[in-house]
Amino acid sequence: MIKSMTGYGQAQGEINGVSYAVEIKSVNNRYLKTSVKMPEMLSFLEDDIDKLLKKNISRGTVNYVLRLKDMSGNTLFEIDEKALQAISQKLNKAALAAGFGAQFDISNLLTLPGIIRPILPNNEEIELIKEKILGISMQAMEQLKDMRAVEGNFLEADLRKHCEAIENDLKQINARSAVVIQEYGKKLKQRADMLLAEAKLKIDEETLAREVAIFADRSDISEEIARLDSHVQQFLQFCHANEQAGRRLDFISQEMLREANTIASKSSDGEITGCVVDIKCLVERIKEQIQNVE
Repeated sequence: MIKSMTGYGQAQGEINGVSYAVEIKSVNNRYLKTSVKMPEMLSFLEDDIDKLLKKNISRGTVNYVLRLKDMSGNTLFEIDEKALQAISQKLNKAALAAGFGAQFDISNLLTLPGIIRPILPNNEEIELIKEKILGISMQAMEQLKDMRAVEGNFLEADLRKHCEAIENDLKQINARSAVVIQEYGKKLKQRADMLLAEAKLKIDEETLAREVAIFADRSDISEEIARLDSHVQQFLQFCHANEQAGRRLDFISQEMLREANTIASKSSDGEITGCVVDIKCLVERIKEQIQNVE
């Protein structure tokens, strides 16, 4: 069962009066690329979150965001009152020495480095937060995986439809290829008879048979038809395999296109060429869709 690389999941929970909200989004990418964003005070979780993402997703660009909300101020940060008092005293002293009164905006002072510091949890709180956040993250991940699976079902149905159309074109090509040789032999004989009639000569049947055999050998596409059909069957098989099949399907589709091009180069028949054009268009659509498969 193939999966899409596009998905979204979210979940939230509460620890000691603090609400945590997790969002995970994934989009297409040839490889796996993760991005983790969270408050600085929770940076100790980054490695665990990154491992969780890589364990559950093998391909795509994955954006993970952890937000804090509905919390009291003392759970977020603390103010270094001693440092703030020391700075205020020095500013007052400098203002008096300059001969003018000191008036300071407290909001400006709070932006100075070291005045406001995030509250770091202790070891016990770290373990509690880690367990809770990983649990919330896994809930969001399950939502994302469910969405990717649903999208994957639509992708698989579309890919199977294209493969069935390719199989129908291959049947027409296979049936037509046998007729082409016979038609070539008849046309060659008619042309030779017409040219030789004026000279009152008779064509050598052995020579005619040899020319037809050479044409048949040069335009033989039976092996290419068999290989292309085999690629289609492998493609369908991997669509239903319990593994990450995106890269395999991409490779198989390239081989399908290669065989189609070979058939086109060997055949000079209009009907076969038309079927090959249809097959190449279908393969291109398949290749586009595979860019969405994990």
